[in-house]
Amino acid sequence: MTRDAHRAALRTTSPTAFWLDRPERPAALPRLTADTTADLAIVGGGYTGLWTALLAKQREPGRDVLVLEAGTCGHAASGRNGGFLSPSLTHGLSNGAARWPGEIGTLQRLGNANLDAFERDLDTHGIDCGFARTGKVSVAATPWQADALRGAAALGAEHGEKSRLLDRADLRDWVDSPMWETGLWQPDYALVDPARLVWGLRDACLAAGVRIAEHTEVTGLDSKPADRIRLTTPYGEVAARRVALATNIYPPLLKRFRLSMVPVYDYALTTVRLTDDQLASIGWTGAHGITDAGNQFHYLRKTADNRILWGGYDAIYPFGGRVDEALTQRPETFGTLAAQFAETFPALADVPFSHAWGGVIDSTTRFCMFAGTAAAGRIGYALGFTGLGVGATRFGADVVLDLLEGRATERTGLEMIRRKPLPFPPEPVRYAGIQATRWSMAREDLNGKRNLWLRTLDRLGLGFDS
Repeated sequence: MTRDAHRAALRTTSPTAFWLDRPERPAALPRLTADTTADLAIVGGGYTGLWTALLAKQREPGRDVLVLEAGTCGHAASGRNGGFLSPSLTHGLSNGAARWPGEIGTLQRLGNANLDAFERDLDTHGIDCGFARTGKVSVAATPWQADALRGAAALGAEHGEKSRLLDRADLRDWVDSPMWETGLWQPDYALVDPARLVWGLRDACLAAGVRIAEHTEVTGLDSKPADRIRLTTPYGEVAARRVALATNIYPPLLKRFRLSMVPVYDYALTTVRLTDDQLASIGWTGAHGITDAGNQFHYLRKTADNRILWGGYDAIYPFGGRVDEALTQRPETFGTLAAQFAETFPALADVPFSHAWGGVIDSTTRFCMFAGTAAAGRIGYALGFTGLGVGATRFGADVVLDLLEGRATERTGLEMIRRKPLPFPPEPVRYAGIQATRWSMAREDLNGKRNLWLRTLDRLGLGFDS
């Protein structure tokens, strides 16, 4: 397929996240226009903030909870992701086992319990977001990626995970591409419609009595008053007994996080609607999601109306950590993704794409969330989900509430919670290091060899992932 053909496939795309481009997208709620008070004020109206608000009301229905959102709930990462819901709290078993070997059994158990509780809460609040435990197939394009899948299967079996290795013949029953020779079936994954999830959480919060102010940016935080935390917004001030920060990569209002996270931009396409025959031509007749096993990996799934969402590969860090909506459109990445889609599925090479978008991920050096408190326990936070926030944000919300309530729980006692990730270096070292890491990971994808730079990062417990 020629470069012109790839451009043609992208010619009519909408520069909007597919999930958010819906007539049922709710109208914005009014902004805060006067001073107010709250028992608990939550900054951020994505998954973390809304789960924190909803669980706070479940714990204490009489608690006055206020959510402050700079845009609209779910307009950022929570409405733009792929909708993969992993039971892992640690960006996968291998990452968790490497970092917290003494706790990995507990982390696995808590992760599975969190996924079960996630599903129960959806049922309790009538949140229709297409939740389904469809499972996931990881696929390998090279012998070294196949070896990695075998290693993952062995580690999973050691820790009680269900999985099944698929050879080339077996894999064709799940998906058929000339690129992939080996697969790993993992049944304990779910898929959701990410925008309907965040809108459903918003509705559930409102029904529980949570106040939500949209288009209300918090521009300042003052923790000096002994009785209340003061939050400044353009049109009113909030005096709150407790504050939870759920800001993803946006300004967290505490300077201590300046080097804790970096913004990484991820991109995705959706095809136009496909026929059942078109999907059958690539052997994808089930509802499962798919990821490939490269460092620069792709994630793909079907939507309810028979499109394929195809995302990942590029992970773009802008110099200086700039967060800018303009960076969510990157034609060169969309062109790369379109070419890779055609190479992966030759039978669908002429299929055009309907939507092309990007979003920003709050990445940490350990690939997963961190949480804690400030201001003598009056401010809590859960941040750094590194692209795995659909399920883990609910766990993070529980942790934040435990910490703000002064409760010593199994969750708050985890080393994962007690210890924070190593910081990134300042610029320009940070940018140079990230670019060296991206180049090294791309080389490993090609030759299967982990170079000195990557081995050094492994020893230091640092990392960067697409």
